[in-house]
Amino acid sequence: MSTPEQPGDPAGAVRRDVSDPVGMAPLSPVGRLAATVDRLSREVRAAQAEAEGRALIELAKGVLVARLGCGPAEAARQLAELAEQSQATPLEFAVDVINQAARDRVSEVTEAFLAATAAVRTAHARDTDGRGAAGAGAAAETVAESAAVRLRAAESGALAADDTQAVADALLEQALRPLGAVAVAIWAAGYDGSLTLVGSAGFPPAEAARWRYVPPDVATVARCGLTERSGQWFASLAGTGLPSVGRHQYPDGGRVAVPAGTGGRIHGVLEIAWPAPLPPQPPQVVRQVEALAELCAHTLESYTPPRGPGQEPRVIPDAVELMDLADGLHDPALVLVPHLDASGHLADFRIQHVNKRFMDPAGRPRAVVGGALLLEAYPMAAGDSELFQNVERVYATGEPFRARHLNLTALVDQVPLSAVADISVSRHGNAVLLIWRIEDETARLASLLQHAQRLGRIGGFEENLLTGEITWNGQLFDLYGRPHTSTPVPLEELAAHAHPDDAVAIGRFLRTLLHHRRPASAAFRLRRPDGVTRHVRVVAEPVLDTDDRLLLVRGACQDISAQHWTEVALAATRDQLAHTEQQAVERARLTLQLQHAIMPPAQTPLQVPDLQVAVRYRPAETEQLVGGDWYDAVMLPSGLVLLCVGDVAGHGIEAATSMVVLRNALRGLAVTGAGPGQLLSWLNIVAHHLTGGVTATAVCGLYDPARRSLRWARAGHLPPVLVRGPGAEPLPMVRGMLLGAVAEAAYEEAEAQLAAGDTLLMYTDGLIERRDRPVEEALAQLLSTVRPTPTTLDQHLDRLLTYSRSDTDDDTCLVGIRVG
Repeated sequence: MSTPEQPGDPAGAVRRDVSDPVGMAPLSPVGRLAATVDRLSREVRAAQAEAEGRALIELAKGVLVARLGCGPAEAARQLAELAEQSQATPLEFAVDVINQAARDRVSEVTEAFLAATAAVRTAHARDTDGRGAAGAGAAAETVAESAAVRLRAAESGALAADDTQAVADALLEQALRPLGAVAVAIWAAGYDGSLTLVGSAGFPPAEAARWRYVPPDVATVARCGLTERSGQWFASLAGTGLPSVGRHQYPDGGRVAVPAGTGGRIHGVLEIAWPAPLPPQPPQVVRQVEALAELCAHTLESYTPPRGPGQEPRVIPDAVELMDLADGLHDPALVLVPHLDASGHLADFRIQHVNKRFMDPAGRPRAVVGGALLLEAYPMAAGDSELFQNVERVYATGEPFRARHLNLTALVDQVPLSAVADISVSRHGNAVLLIWRIEDETARLASLLQHAQRLGRIGGFEENLLTGEITWNGQLFDLYGRPHTSTPVPLEELAAHAHPDDAVAIGRFLRTLLHHRRPASAAFRLRRPDGVTRHVRVVAEPVLDTDDRLLLVRGACQDISAQHWTEVALAATRDQLAHTEQQAVERARLTLQLQHAIMPPAQTPLQVPDLQVAVRYRPAETEQLVGGDWYDAVMLPSGLVLLCVGDVAGHGIEAATSMVVLRNALRGLAVTGAGPGQLLSWLNIVAHHLTGGVTATAVCGLYDPARRSLRWARAGHLPPVLVRGPGAEPLPMVRGMLLGAVAEAAYEEAEAQLAAGDTLLMYTDGLIERRDRPVEEALAQLLSTVRPTPTTLDQHLDRLLTYSRSDTDDDTCLVGIRVG
């Protein structure tokens, strides 16, 4: 639908009211003007965003030029190719390149620029398509996010600036004015703690010139920022009493002074001024200001103070020149250089050089201290003396530090050794000179002697026999339990302060010392006024004049109470150990006697037709390890031969008595004519109920001479070994748990048919057990040992005991039969 052309509309275009969604209502002149202004505003914001984006791309190109060493054209081509490979837009990739190169906290806010650009792009697209209007919220979001772009632009300007004045201009215009600030000052910290205004913006030139230099120790707002690592945020200068640049311009304005430092060293201060009182700022603003201060630090790091006409340049010595300077000093000195951690923060100081007059409190040579870290060589420097904190402060601010009577403590073999010294710390270039002057040697030796007397609980005295004057040191007054203002005790009255039983020893001591005029010593019990009795040893010597007359007596008293009671305790312990050892020997002797009394004779042969029977018992090598191994070989009334071995868990009298119970019980039970499985089942009941809950292993067999057969059963024990001809094998395993483990248990039986010439062996684990080998290997070793069969059975058993490789010091039982 068309309408007549409007006057003043040469293009003949039809304008519509933006409030008409259908687009049918004609626009009024005011509506047309508002639409035009809105469209132009969006286009301006889009153009500004594109310009800022191009600035970031150009900055990224500059980074690539520096990194790759190429020209601008090659850098642009590399940026496009890398962006395409990473599937990102050139602007997004440029931001990543800048963040990677900057590596500071300012880069945290750069990503907000992309969101702002996207918002502007979206608003522009809506305007182009005619599908909506830009709202006030989107415009506000764009304005807020542009602060991040300004901050990055401030960084770009600072990096490209030729001097600190240009840096100040860039910071104020690009980053600080949006925060409401009106002026900024960049201060450089001198090596003597002074401050120099090296860049400012927003302050009148005359005011900046008047504050060009601030001497050391003058309290200003910038000085507070230099000494306080976290910076100073003043809501208002009114009432602070601190002078500063531009104070008369903004007397009630807020001020911020933040230290500008890297690697633990403060190069200067960033000071920002607001025209009105400053309310508490959010953490984001605080981080932005700290990031700007760090950016200033990189600029101040290479700052060189200007030189006036005819003024010689100030030479700042480096570490090498400072080492030469330290060698020319007459006091001990250390040259320290900063030691940074992986993140670039100051962690310690390296002792770069030790001068020739160096004296270590611990007596260590120079080669040991040189090259070490300060906190490694003197770990107590971070303690009460705060030496490390003072060195760190001097390195950061440049202000020298001096202190008197400071403790220097070294830790050698976990023992602190210290000396008192006067300390001087100063920064020279990037190094720190630490000078200390040890106290007078006589005072140092006197202090050392005092500490030795204190540690040794020793008090010294001197008594002039002509004048009667007596001198005690403080330690002796403490030993006697008397106040330091009291009168010392003469030697002749020593017995009155001692235990009456020690009067004879004290009298002998005085006669030797005063009458025979020879050095003497004595030990006595000192009774103090507070009722405490101390054991004391007194040592003294006479001092004679040229005529051999006794002038005075000097000596020392030592508190040996701790040593005395230690000796008493040791003597009691020795007596107790001797008594315990005697009891152990007697217990072992009784145990052996009991075992020898209850074990059957090992050499008594068992008379059975066509059968040889031999037994062996080898006690433990250590008498205290008397165990519960047992064996038995007896002819039963039924004509069968009972063969058995067993091992009771444990050692000592308990194990031996339990072994007797089980062995005798099995003998009695075997008379019933029951099989070996039933015998072990009954024996299990005996072990569980009648022996106090002992556990044991056993193997039991009934040999029938008429049939040459062996019925046997086992209770957790190793099976018997059958030697037939050149071979030897254990009998097939049957099931059966150890005795005493449960109240009732059943045991499986097996039968082996023997032939003439066969040898059957039953044994306990003391024959084969080893600490470093499993049982299977030990059993294989036994089978290889028993295969060569000697002439007689006795020789065979003796050979097994001789070549046994067991190393457990356990006793051993061995039962063998050979069929004739």
